[in-house]
Amino acid sequence: MEIILKEDIIGLGYKNDIITVKNGYGRNYLIPTGKAVIATPSAKKVLAEDLKQQAHKIEQRKIEAEKRAKTLEGIVVEIAARVSATGVLYGSVNAAMVADELNKKGIDIDKKIVTMKDVKHVGEYEAVVHFHKEVEVKVPVTVIAENAEELAAEEAARNGISLEEQSKAEDAVEVKEEVEEVTETEETASAAE
Repeated sequence: MEIILKEDIIGLGYKNDIITVKNGYGRNYLIPTGKAVIATPSAKKVLAEDLKQQAHKIEQRKIEAEKRAKTLEGIVVEIAARVSATGVLYGSVNAAMVADELNKKGIDIDKKIVTMKDVKHVGEYEAVVHFHKEVEVKVPVTVIAENAEELAAEEAARNGISLEEQSKAEDAVEVKEEVEEVTETEETASAAE
């Protein structure tokens, strides 16, 4: 079924887009809620005329969206979450949490225009902010462990060593690896001669 969207629906399309959806989705949800109309030939003509008349307004919205997108340049969102000993989050980090963090930084973002796959592990991810049909900004999201010190202490307790001894052991392993790399380099150089 071909329909004309009357508002932006992230993941489906933007206002005034002509798209094809399954009949049930169009008839049972989009059309009754006023989010779309059936794309009849007369509706398409009306849409074309409206777009011609609103071309200036649409261009202004795009320019405004580009200005808002520039406010997100260089922004990195860092979210602290509780993590289990295996590195899996209790719950998940989602687009709404990213929007909340951006709002805390003074950037007014509606959570409906942010998309991101739900995150269940510590690491670096990307959220997309959809300001306009042609203006989308990718925002880096770093998920860190809120209870990292507790996890390290638990791990050390399980291994039966203190936190200080564990960090000394890690430093010793790093030094040993560096010495091995230097030795390998010297051996390959002497073998080449």
